Amino acid sequence: MKRSISKTGCAAIDRLATMAVLMTLLLFSVSVRAGIIGETGTAFSLTASEGYVSVADGGSIYAWGYSTGSTMQLPGPTLIVNQGDTITVTLKNALPAAAGNVSIVFPGHQVTATSGGAPGLLTQEALPGGTVTYTFVAGEPGTYQYHSGTQTDLQVEMGLYGALIVRPSAAALSGAGVSCVRGTPAYVHAATCYDREYLYLLSEIDIDVHRAAEAQIGGTGPIRLPAGTFASEYWLMNGRVGPDTMAASSVPGQGVLPTQPYGSLTRMHPGERLLMRVVGAGREMHPFHHHGNHARLLAVDGRMLLNSNGKLAGPLLFTIPSIPGQTADAIFEWTGKDLGWDMYGHAAGDGSVCIPDSNGYYTSDPNAANYMEWCADHNQPIPVTLPDLTNLAFGGFYSGSPFLGYLGSLPPGEGGLNPNAGFAFMWHSHTERELVNNDVFPGGMMTMLIVEAPYVVIQE
Repeated sequence: MKRSISKTGCAAIDRLATMAVLMTLLLFSVSVRAGIIGETGTAFSLTASEGYVSVADGGSIYAWGYSTGSTMQLPGPTLIVNQGDTITVTLKNALPAAAGNVSIVFPGHQVTATSGGAPGLLTQEALPGGTVTYTFVAGEPGTYQYHSGTQTDLQVEMGLYGALIVRPSAAALSGAGVSCVRGTPAYVHAATCYDREYLYLLSEIDIDVHRAAEAQIGGTGPIRLPAGTFASEYWLMNGRVGPDTMAASSVPGQGVLPTQPYGSLTRMHPGERLLMRVVGAGREMHPFHHHGNHARLLAVDGRMLLNSNGKLAGPLLFTIPSIPGQTADAIFEWTGKDLGWDMYGHAAGDGSVCIPDSNGYYTSDPNAANYMEWCADHNQPIPVTLPDLTNLAFGGFYSGSPFLGYLGSLPPGEGGLNPNAGFAFMWHSHTERELVNNDVFPGGMMTMLIVEAPYVVIQE
């Protein structure tokens, strides 16, 4: 076996067929960030405009979206603000005139329109070519969403939505005496400390609605929805369908998917606490299933779930029920505990060390290759005999070895999507029809979690 310490995995890539090479380049062509990409500050200028999004079965779909630049994006920019700050959002309506007015509502916050716009059903709206400015004070920390408050059945379907993240203020943390031994608190509560965070904004596309809007956009308006009920053909995670969900994130307007800049490939080390921010941005419920372990639900709609003693009261879930309009925050951990075999491939007599701490893990040396190893499994052989390579079916994420951080032998053209030899777990909708792209499997609302060896650098 060969221990992989390379970020490129060149030896593995050499074995790949053309499609696998392309997929590897998508996954690892730019720096993979272990945090959430977004816009920070207190003043934001968003433009609602039209464009096209790509789907993994080779098509493109007409859509609308918010952006901070000249290129429409889906979902809109993730706005990252601090608790207590006064936030201003100026919206410009650059949609075709037939689309009519447009607006933004910010559920969970008391918002006022400070300038421009015309009265709408839910809020002040920007006229075609016009602007409106919204002001609110960022309230409780947590995950929220924002979306159009104008003809929501059409405009939210077309892509006018995004995520809002409120981080706890330094003053609130200090006043409550909250600090983390490592990581960062998501809320004003020590039990919410996390090492990495990822956003999973879930939505869907009904092709008929988008085609109808495209066909009417050159007219005088208003745009009419097609007759009948909604019937989605694509299910999105951060504005992409699988396997594009695993392509690297990029700067909006650039990269392989310029109007869909946010990827959702999830990476972590054993023992880390991963904060999942799940946003139900569409009209359908999506049961978000995360293989590998349960996750502790921390909060719903930016409100922590606590008992009368102030301790976490959220359940352990293996599927987060993402409800339309709702957000959920949860902590996911993976340690390899109770696998029943040594995931690092140690063997008796090899000189390796695993001295358990009070919880049973090896934490004496944070720089050790087996940091956070579950010591009860140290030196334990894998409990099966792996069959000959000629008798195996290989997945694209198989590293050729059952051990964390080791690349093994693979036949030509096999594997290659896991150059750091991590353990791969599929994260996806638990509604089977949502794992397709217009009835083509696999695709839809799915991504991967890659648990990588402690010595692999996961770039921020």
